Amino acid sequence: MPAPIDIFLWATPNSWKITIALEEMALPYNGRPVAIVKGEQFRPEFLAISPNNRIPAIIDPEGPGGRRISVFESGAILQYLGRKTGKFYPTEERGRVEVEQWLFWQMAGVGPMFGQASHFRNYAPGLVDDPVKIEYSTKRYDNEVNRLLGVLDRRLSNRTFVAGDYTIADMALYPWVAYAGNLGQDVNAFAHVQAWLDRVSARPGVQRGMAVGAELPRSSPPPGSPEQREFVQALFGQNAQTIAAAASRQGQNPRAREATT
Repeated sequence: MPAPIDIFLWATPNSWKITIALEEMALPYNGRPVAIVKGEQFRPEFLAISPNNRIPAIIDPEGPGGRRISVFESGAILQYLGRKTGKFYPTEERGRVEVEQWLFWQMAGVGPMFGQASHFRNYAPGLVDDPVKIEYSTKRYDNEVNRLLGVLDRRLSNRTFVAGDYTIADMALYPWVAYAGNLGQDVNAFAHVQAWLDRVSARPGVQRGMAVGAELPRSSPPPGSPEQREFVQALFGQNAQTIAAAASRQGQNPRAREATT
């Protein structure tokens, strides 16, 4: 049996993409929670493997040539795991292109737009003194989520899965699209998307992958509490200078150096 892969995660759609893939590909793994609500993503040892201070990231102790490798960005991780196992990622060029264009559509469109819609619906109302200030932003991202659901619905009108067979593209899409109902969307209005959600959610590997991190907190702390201030600063209060300050400490931390070797 291969050595377990370490996955650095939290209870988020991007993390679930990878736990679904690990389950579907029957790869052993260890979940390593990174409390993004407390700023643990800025620790030097985590920045050493994920310089964009985002989850998920993985360390595979048996990477290419049998040597340890770390990978960040969920799309890159999915491609890496697909190549490593030869599963859910075609080797034939035409089939691979079909998967990759929908994988990158998720990475560039669905993930960022659904994420912004979630921010303005679920977090921003508690951060402004007048809800009028976020009306345009909320509507802008609500409309974009709706548009993307329409794209996916048309794509699925004549195929079972987004690239024909079930692939890493479906794994990337599922955790975000399954969340659309929490973003004010009527998913039943997109019949092909709803049927696809039903098909994907019935897979045991998806169910196990989505259950990872169920014990981790998902809701934001009470408004005005010290916990909320820490939460907001960690998730929404960072800039290049604050990240650079954290990154500059990497060389002073032996665990950070170990993580890159």
